[in-house]
Formats: sequence, C-alpha cells, structure tokens
Amino acid sequence: MGSTVAIVGGGYGGAALARRLDPDFDVVLIDPKDAFVHAVAALRGLVDADWAQRIYFGYEGLFSRGRHLRDRAVEVDAGGVTTAGGTRVDADYVVLATGSSYPYPAKPDTEGSADSQTRHAATRAELAAASRVLLLGAGPVGLELAGEITEQWPDTEVVLVDPADDVLGGRYLPELRRSLREQLTARGARLELGSALTAPPSVPPGMHRPFSVTTAAGVRIDADLWFRCYGVVPLSDMLHGELAAARRPDGHVEVDEQLRVAGASNVFAVGDVTAVPEPKRSKAASEHAAVVAANIRALAAGRPAEQTYRPGEDAILVPLGSTGGASQVPGPEGPMVLGAAETVRYKGDDLLLGRFAELFGTSA
Repeated sequence: MGSTVAIVGGGYGGAALARRLDPDFDVVLIDPKDAFVHAVAALRGLVDADWAQRIYFGYEGLFSRGRHLRDRAVEVDAGGVTTAGGTRVDADYVVLATGSSYPYPAKPDTEGSADSQTRHAATRAELAAASRVLLLGAGPVGLELAGEITEQWPDTEVVLVDPADDVLGGRYLPELRRSLREQLTARGARLELGSALTAPPSVPPGMHRPFSVTTAAGVRIDADLWFRCYGVVPLSDMLHGELAAARRPDGHVEVDEQLRVAGASNVFAVGDVTAVPEPKRSKAASEHAAVVAANIRALAAGRPAEQTYRPGEDAILVPLGSTGGASQVPGPEGPMVLGAAETVRYKGDDLLLGRFAELFGTSA
C-alpha cells in the first residue's frame, strides 16, 4: 500500500503489529533494545540458566520489507517520531506500543540481550547463595517469582509482604486466591499480608546481604536478599504536541474504541500504555494489535477505521514454577478457576515460548 507506519516499542503489541503490517506497509519499528524480550518467561530465566538464553528473539524475524531502528523515541507527534540519536521518521501512521517499565527482574533493565543475560547470571548466583528471600508485593509477579524460587531452591525460605489483605489484587475469585495461597504455603513460603514495611530494606535489591525489616503490624522479618514486585509505570512521556493532551496523570494514554489516541485520526496505541480498563497482559496487547492493523489497512484503502476493541473478562494465568499455579478464565456460566495441571498445560511448562518463536520465525 506504500504507506509508512512508525511503531514505537517492540514489545508484545508492537511486535505483533509489525508482523501483521509488514507485507503491505513500510514498517519502522523503533526500540532501543537489540531483541524482543519474552517478559512472560523472564522470572523463569532468572532462576534457570537455559531459560535465560531462550527469552530473546531478534527483530529481523518479523520483517520481509520493514526494519528495526535501534534507538529511543524522544518525541512522538502525528507526523512521525524523533529519536534520541536525532533521526526523524516521518510516517503516515504512528502507533504507540511503548508498554510499561517494571522493577527488575520481572523486566530486564538493560537494552542489550547479552548484558541482560550477564545480569541474570549474576543475580542467579546471589539467589543461589541466599537462604531467606523477601518479596515485596503479592501480586502476579511476586507470586510467580515465589513459585520459581521455591521450585529451584526448595530449602530457601521465601516471605511475601503486601499491605493488601490477600494475594493477587484485582477482580478475581476467592477460590483463585485460596489455591495460590495454599500451594505457596505447601512449598514453605510465608505470607505476611495486611501490613506494609515501616521502612525499605537497607541493602539494594538482588544483593546477597543479611538485613532485617519490620512491618507496621510489628512483625520482624530477617532475610538476606530481596526484590520489589510492584510498580508498573506506563511509558508515554514522549508524546508531543497535541498528542500530549491524551496522556493521563498516571501515564496511561486515552484511546477511543478504535484504539486511536484521543484527538488524532492517524495515531494509535496498543498494550500496557493504553488507558483501556483491563488487566495489562500480553494477550490483550496482541488483540490490540489485530484491531489496529485492521484499522490502518482500512484508512490506507480510503475507508473509515471501524474495527473496535472491547475489553474481555478478567482472566489471568499464574504459574508457580513448572508444576504449580492457578488461573481464572471465562467459562460458559461465568469465570472459572483452573488448578495447577490446567495452568501448566496453558502456560506453566512452556510459558508460551512456542507461540512467540513462531511469531519471530525461529525455533523455541
């Protein structure tokens, strides 16, 4: 169709969109990383050296005609993108797929895959030496990391602290929370819920060094390594000009039913950065990409963008290592909870690696 599409961000939504549009558009995927990171499997990569090498996919596998521009976007407007290196990419269509940041190790904090693997290896060695690990946050990341640690090092004591009264915030069924609590407790994990720490640990996260902390309820916790497992921050500060008005105070970007950025006819957003009221998951980002691809094709053909996105029901898959976990999925009569075996079948053992290997045209 001869139109240029600038996609800012090469995560789940951006990569899926680039693959969909590449055959017919001049796609420029702008991302400072040298490879796609399968963040769903990052926690498995932290504890398992083999997995640490399997979660990266080169962007070249997405394209037959498009390209990956390894640079960071600093200004995004309706006419294109300006990068930190001074490159200007003029585009007929712009898509914000920048996602969100999250504390390491849930998301790597380096832009090079080799550096990321080196970082994982160093942290893995620290973890292997630790006997007591503190995880701040009992949401999906904290639960999954607890599952990975207790599977890899069964003798390591894991303590999860969260000011919420139960694990896994959000609109999920009590049976789901109960299953996750019971499985973690059976693995020897300890849950300190309903009270925050009075002060953060005195040592940097991921470093093996003994410390003590106390909760507001007066519970003392001794540990020798800790991680922060909360703190999603949407990445949207590069919006410029009239697009900046669509950025909410929390960083999320307002979009309409066609996933167009509010106030722009040719600018779209997908994935975690959007203000769509739904859990921020890789599946949703891929579904966003399908809607935006259809709308860009329609606009390029002179038709209106009519494909709409409707948030689905709350659903989540929470593996606890390769053998445990629980999930909530839509059922014929409402949401239903799946146990460990079903969760492993859907996500736990493979962590969806095969699906993304196929997307990037390589082996898992």
